[in-house]
Amino acid sequence: GRASAVVLRAGLDVSLLDKSVQVPLKVTLNDVQAPASAGKTALSVNVDGVEGGAPVSVLRADVATANATVDEHGAEGHTNLAKARIHVPGLPVLSLIEVEKVTSKAVCEVGRKPVAESNVLGHVAVLGKKVTLSAGGPTRVAVPGVGEVSLDLSKTVTTERTAAATALRLKVSVNPLNLNVAEVEGEVTLAEATCETPKGP
Repeated sequence: GRASAVVLRAGLDVSLLDKSVQVPLKVTLNDVQAPASAGKTALSVNVDGVEGGAPVSVLRADVATANATVDEHGAEGHTNLAKARIHVPGLPVLSLIEVEKVTSKAVCEVGRKPVAESNVLGHVAVLGKKVTLSAGGPTRVAVPGVGEVSLDLSKTVTTERTAAATALRLKVSVNPLNLNVAEVEGEVTLAEATCETPKGP
């Protein structure tokens, strides 16, 4: 059996104002494979040419846990994120997204159908705007002069032996024009969990 969990996964391209180059920013927080757990509540990165080389805070949270377990009876992945703010380079004050609580779990027990579940509880704010998310498709948030974010809510997939859950997936296209950042484009995923049922005895 196998299981994994990750709190945040980001794949972004950062375009600088003073150079015609894109700086790729690929980061994860609390990315674990069973058996393991992680609970770091902050992630900062240095991006060449941005904010004078000072660390950019990508995530701060009260709680950010990822747990993945596996034994002969089953495999499980769990992710829990509470009171979190996500930032992208060039927008230090305005958070890309603010969430109260998001969770994902994937449970694969021997002899049972795999289960995937994710929840987004409480308010969600994107680029400073409170948003109401719908399960029926992406929610788009556009802020003049800043950019656009498209959010997919609670995606789950199960097969006979596997389960996967993602609480939020954001497609990001923002133009900070600030701190030497012209544009940030890419994807950010929050609270992901997967599992695969162990082969029976």
